[in-house]
Amino acid sequence: MLENLLALFVTAVVLALVPGPDNLFVLTHSALHGRMTGWYATLGFSTGLIVHTAAVSLGVAALFQTSEVAFNLLKLVGAAYLFYLAWRFIQRSNSRLPLQDQPILTPWLIYRRGIIMNVTNPKVSLFFLALLPQFILPESGPIVLQMISFGMIFIVATLVVFGAIAELAGVISPWLKRSDKAQRIMHRVAAVIFCILAMKLLLAEQF
Repeated sequence: MLENLLALFVTAVVLALVPGPDNLFVLTHSALHGRMTGWYATLGFSTGLIVHTAAVSLGVAALFQTSEVAFNLLKLVGAAYLFYLAWRFIQRSNSRLPLQDQPILTPWLIYRRGIIMNVTNPKVSLFFLALLPQFILPESGPIVLQMISFGMIFIVATLVVFGAIAELAGVISPWLKRSDKAQRIMHRVAAVIFCILAMKLLLAEQF
Protein backbone atom coordinates (compact mmCIF):
# COMPACT_ATOMS: atom_id res chain seq x y z
CA MET A 1 0.00 0.00 0.00
CA LEU A 2 2.81 2.43 0.92
CA GLU A 3 4.63 1.76 -2.34
CA ASN A 4 1.37 2.37 -4.19
CA LEU A 5 0.87 5.75 -2.50
CA LEU A 6 4.50 6.72 -3.09
CA ALA A 7 4.17 5.92 -6.80
CA LEU A 8 1.04 8.08 -6.97
CA PHE A 9 2.79 10.95 -5.17
CA VAL A 10 5.72 10.85 -7.61
CA THR A 11 3.23 10.82 -10.50
CA ALA A 12 1.39 13.80 -8.99
CA VAL A 13 4.63 15.78 -8.56
CA VAL A 14 5.68 15.16 -12.16
CA LEU A 15 2.25 16.20 -13.44
CA ALA A 16 2.28 19.34 -11.28
CA LEU A 17 5.56 20.34 -12.93
CA VAL A 18 4.13 20.06 -16.47
CA PRO A 19 3.35 23.64 -17.69
CA GLY A 20 -0.38 24.34 -17.53
CA PRO A 21 -2.86 27.09 -16.57
CA ASP A 22 -2.51 26.51 -12.84
CA ASN A 23 1.26 26.51 -12.33
CA LEU A 24 1.72 29.30 -14.89
CA PHE A 25 -0.84 31.36 -12.98
CA VAL A 26 1.18 30.83 -9.79
CA LEU A 27 4.41 31.69 -11.61
CA THR A 28 3.22 34.95 -13.17
CA HIS A 29 1.38 36.22 -10.11
CA SER A 30 4.24 35.39 -7.75
CA ALA A 31 6.67 37.21 -10.02
CA LEU A 32 4.42 40.23 -10.37
CA HIS A 33 2.92 40.51 -6.90
CA GLY A 34 5.13 38.52 -4.54
CA ARG A 35 5.36 34.96 -3.29
CA MET A 36 2.34 35.19 -0.97
CA THR A 37 0.11 35.88 -3.97
CA GLY A 38 1.36 32.61 -5.44
CA TRP A 39 0.56 30.82 -2.21
CA TYR A 40 -3.00 32.20 -2.18
CA ALA A 41 -3.44 30.90 -5.73
CA THR A 42 -1.97 27.55 -4.73
CA LEU A 43 -4.49 27.25 -1.90
CA GLY A 44 -7.25 28.05 -4.38
CA PHE A 45 -6.09 25.32 -6.76
CA SER A 46 -5.83 22.87 -3.88
CA THR A 47 -9.40 23.67 -2.88
CA GLY A 48 -10.46 23.05 -6.48
CA LEU A 49 -8.81 19.62 -6.33
CA ILE A 50 -11.04 18.81 -3.35
CA VAL A 51 -14.03 19.43 -5.63
CA HIS A 52 -12.58 17.21 -8.37
CA THR A 53 -11.79 14.46 -5.84
CA ALA A 54 -15.35 14.56 -4.54
CA ALA A 55 -16.70 14.51 -8.10
CA VAL A 56 -14.68 11.43 -9.01
CA SER A 57 -15.45 9.68 -5.73
CA LEU A 58 -19.18 10.27 -6.14
CA GLY A 59 -19.17 9.41 -9.84
CA VAL A 60 -20.10 12.91 -11.01
CA ALA A 61 -17.03 13.08 -13.24
CA ALA A 62 -18.44 10.19 -15.27
CA LEU A 63 -21.10 12.62 -16.48
CA PHE A 64 -18.47 14.73 -18.21
CA GLN A 65 -17.02 11.59 -19.78
CA THR A 66 -20.34 10.44 -21.20
CA SER A 67 -22.13 13.73 -21.87
CA GLU A 68 -20.67 15.85 -24.63
CA VAL A 69 -23.00 18.73 -23.74
CA ALA A 70 -21.87 18.83 -20.08
CA PHE A 71 -18.21 18.54 -21.06
CA ASN A 72 -18.41 21.30 -23.68
CA LEU A 73 -20.38 23.60 -21.38
CA LEU A 74 -17.82 23.41 -18.58
CA LYS A 75 -15.02 23.70 -21.12
CA LEU A 76 -16.52 26.93 -22.50
CA VAL A 77 -16.87 28.36 -19.01
CA GLY A 78 -13.24 27.53 -18.22
CA ALA A 79 -11.93 28.99 -21.49
CA ALA A 80 -14.02 32.13 -21.03
CA TYR A 81 -12.50 32.62 -17.58
CA LEU A 82 -8.97 32.22 -18.94
CA PHE A 83 -9.73 34.82 -21.64
CA TYR A 84 -11.09 37.10 -18.90
CA LEU A 85 -7.85 36.78 -16.94
CA ALA A 86 -5.86 37.53 -20.10
CA TRP A 87 -7.97 40.66 -20.64
CA ARG A 88 -7.33 41.73 -17.04
CA PHE A 89 -3.58 41.40 -17.63
CA ILE A 90 -3.84 43.55 -20.77
CA GLN A 91 -6.02 46.07 -18.97
CA ARG A 92 -3.47 46.48 -16.18
CA SER A 93 -0.55 46.74 -18.61
CA ASN A 94 -2.29 49.46 -20.68
CA SER A 95 -3.39 51.54 -17.72
CA ARG A 96 -1.87 55.02 -17.50
CA LEU A 97 -1.43 54.58 -13.76
CA PRO A 98 1.90 53.14 -12.59
CA LEU A 99 1.30 49.48 -11.81
CA GLN A 100 2.21 49.95 -8.17
CA ASP A 101 -0.61 52.53 -7.90
CA GLN A 102 -3.26 50.25 -9.39
CA PRO A 103 -5.77 48.36 -7.20
CA ILE A 104 -4.09 45.62 -5.17
CA LEU A 105 -5.12 42.03 -5.83
CA THR A 106 -6.54 40.85 -2.51
CA PRO A 107 -5.80 37.38 -1.10
CA TRP A 108 -9.48 36.45 -1.40
CA LEU A 109 -9.56 37.46 -5.08
CA ILE A 110 -6.49 35.39 -5.94
CA TYR A 111 -7.75 32.43 -3.90
CA ARG A 112 -11.14 32.61 -5.61
CA ARG A 113 -9.54 32.80 -9.05
CA GLY A 114 -7.56 29.69 -8.25
CA ILE A 115 -10.70 27.77 -7.32
CA ILE A 116 -12.61 28.90 -10.41
CA MET A 117 -9.74 28.11 -12.78
CA ASN A 118 -9.32 24.63 -11.38
CA VAL A 119 -12.99 23.69 -11.03
CA THR A 120 -13.96 24.88 -14.52
CA ASN A 121 -11.35 22.67 -16.19
CA PRO A 122 -13.19 19.39 -16.95
CA LYS A 123 -9.94 17.75 -18.00
CA VAL A 124 -8.88 17.59 -14.35
CA SER A 125 -11.90 15.50 -13.30
CA LEU A 126 -11.59 13.29 -16.36
CA PHE A 127 -7.88 12.85 -15.68
CA PHE A 128 -8.63 11.85 -12.10
CA LEU A 129 -11.30 9.47 -13.37
CA ALA A 130 -8.82 7.83 -15.75
CA LEU A 131 -5.78 7.78 -13.44
CA LEU A 132 -6.87 7.20 -9.86
CA PRO A 133 -8.66 3.84 -10.35
CA GLN A 134 -5.34 2.39 -11.58
CA PHE A 135 -3.94 2.75 -8.04
CA ILE A 136 -6.88 1.11 -6.26
CA LEU A 137 -6.07 -2.02 -4.25
CA PRO A 138 -9.20 -4.08 -3.49
CA GLU A 139 -7.64 -5.42 -0.29
CA SER A 140 -6.95 -1.91 1.05
CA GLY A 141 -10.48 -0.98 2.01
CA PRO A 142 -13.49 0.89 0.55
CA ILE A 143 -12.85 2.28 -2.94
CA VAL A 144 -14.37 5.68 -2.11
CA LEU A 145 -12.00 6.14 0.83
CA GLN A 146 -9.04 5.14 -1.33
CA MET A 147 -10.08 7.65 -4.01
CA ILE A 148 -10.33 10.39 -1.39
CA SER A 149 -6.87 9.54 -0.05
CA PHE A 150 -5.50 9.64 -3.62
CA GLY A 151 -7.01 13.08 -4.11
CA MET A 152 -5.37 14.24 -0.88
CA ILE A 153 -2.00 13.04 -2.21
CA PHE A 154 -2.50 15.17 -5.32
CA ILE A 155 -3.30 18.14 -3.10
CA VAL A 156 -0.11 17.65 -1.08
CA ALA A 157 1.92 17.37 -4.30
CA THR A 158 0.29 20.56 -5.58
CA LEU A 159 1.13 22.42 -2.38
CA VAL A 160 4.75 21.26 -2.55
CA VAL A 161 5.35 21.98 -6.25
CA PHE A 162 3.27 25.14 -6.61
CA GLY A 163 4.59 26.43 -3.30
CA ALA A 164 8.13 25.99 -4.58
CA ILE A 165 7.19 27.83 -7.77
CA ALA A 166 5.71 30.67 -5.72
CA GLU A 167 8.86 30.93 -3.60
CA LEU A 168 11.24 30.88 -6.57
CA ALA A 169 9.21 33.33 -8.68
CA GLY A 170 8.83 35.56 -5.65
CA VAL A 171 12.60 36.09 -5.66
CA ILE A 172 12.37 38.26 -8.79
CA SER A 173 9.25 40.06 -7.60
CA PRO A 174 11.15 42.91 -5.82
CA TRP A 175 13.11 43.60 -9.02
CA LEU A 176 9.94 43.62 -11.15
CA LYS A 177 8.24 45.98 -8.71
CA ARG A 178 11.06 48.48 -9.19
CA SER A 179 10.61 48.45 -12.98
CA ASP A 180 7.23 49.57 -14.30
CA LYS A 181 8.30 48.68 -17.84
CA ALA A 182 9.28 45.14 -16.85
CA GLN A 183 5.94 44.66 -15.10
CA ARG A 184 4.02 45.80 -18.16
CA ILE A 185 5.98 43.39 -20.37
CA MET A 186 5.32 40.58 -17.88
CA HIS A 187 1.59 41.36 -17.89
CA ARG A 188 1.47 41.20 -21.69
CA VAL A 189 3.40 37.95 -21.79
CA ALA A 190 1.02 36.51 -19.20
CA ALA A 191 -1.97 37.65 -21.29
CA VAL A 192 -0.61 35.85 -24.35
CA ILE A 193 0.03 32.69 -22.32
CA PHE A 194 -3.50 32.64 -20.92
CA CYS A 195 -5.01 33.21 -24.37
CA ILE A 196 -3.04 30.22 -25.66
CA LEU A 197 -4.17 28.11 -22.71
CA ALA A 198 -7.79 29.15 -23.29
CA MET A 199 -7.55 28.10 -26.94
CA LYS A 200 -5.97 24.81 -25.90
CA LEU A 201 -8.87 24.16 -23.53
CA LEU A 202 -11.41 24.99 -26.24
CA LEU A 203 -9.78 22.41 -28.51
CA ALA A 204 -9.67 19.74 -25.79
CA GLU A 205 -11.63 16.57 -26.46
CA GLN A 206 -13.20 14.05 -24.13
CA PHE A 207 -11.17 11.03 -23.19
